[in-house]
Amino acid sequence: MNLHKELKRLENFYAEKPDQVLTMYLNTDLSDPEQQGGEWKIHFKNGMNNFEHYLQESGNKDELKNFRNLKEQLEKFILEYERNLSKSLVVIASTDGELWFAQPIQMPVKTEFYWEDTPQLHQLRELHEKFPRTGIILVQQNNIKIIEAELGAVHDTDHYELDIDTEDWRQNTGPHQAKPSMGSGKSPQKEQFYDRFHANQQRWYKSIAPTLDKLAKDGNWEAIYIVGNKEEAEEIESHMNKPITEIVPKNLLEHEETKVIDEVVL
Repeated sequence: MNLHKELKRLENFYAEKPDQVLTMYLNTDLSDPEQQGGEWKIHFKNGMNNFEHYLQESGNKDELKNFRNLKEQLEKFILEYERNLSKSLVVIASTDGELWFAQPIQMPVKTEFYWEDTPQLHQLRELHEKFPRTGIILVQQNNIKIIEAELGAVHDTDHYELDIDTEDWRQNTGPHQAKPSMGSGKSPQKEQFYDRFHANQQRWYKSIAPTLDKLAKDGNWEAIYIVGNKEEAEEIESHMNKPITEIVPKNLLEHEETKVIDEVVL
């Protein structure tokens, strides 16, 4: 998902009666003390019931019928969503079927429901400002890992490793595994590797920079973080054309992706 584009689409949507737009921000974070008993289900049920009672009292049969059809569709979606809960769920849907935006989000929202002729986007805009489309570049000597994320969730990962012998950066498609030979302790082999790496670091990082710039362009990154040894991170920054949001001087290459996001962005 590209939330920037989605917001543009949502901003321009308008429904004419008897059709309307349902906007739902639902906090489903089980780590929240107020959600320990699955209270989000009660909030969802109450929100739907409140709308239904309002429409019954208004006497608008067509609008009530449209709401009930959308409610049924949403209830089916919630049953599937419950199997893999995120921290929050945002749903913006129209009764004419032209608009359906249902996005699990790994960031907290305030539970709110709206039944109007346009989407209510204030919370979604705030979330986008806090966590736009982001590229996190983790560097550790001849290993570079890229995490692409948005709204607290991982969208994609890439890993590149420099072959010292061929001096080529190779993209690894499988899960990255740290090599035992690069662990702690000293050895002639490791000392030789470090000497050669530092002697060629500038040239080797310069060669990977165009690839990183292309990933940023293709992924529409609105924020970029470089994480790792300060000297190495600054070296990569110096060769990239894209502006860097922040350098984070921490070694997080081997950490799980969501932990990296929590540490670097959230």
